[in-house]
Amino acid sequence: MGTVQAARPAQTLYVTIRRDELRQLKEERDLLKQELAQLRLLTQSSSAQPLPVTQRAPHA
Repeated sequence: MGTVQAARPAQTLYVTIRRDELRQLKEERDLLKQELAQLRLLTQSSSAQPLPVTQRAPHA
């Protein structure tokens, strides 16, 4: 039987981030949102057709 631990109150973590880091993260988020929208369109339009399988080169 496992050990029972008392629940702890939630802790708040504060971090600092530079403006350039924040801008880069926002740009990455926007690109991922666009990619997700494209993938959703592909899956909706080709729901009856299987997606092509692509092979990636092995890592060295």
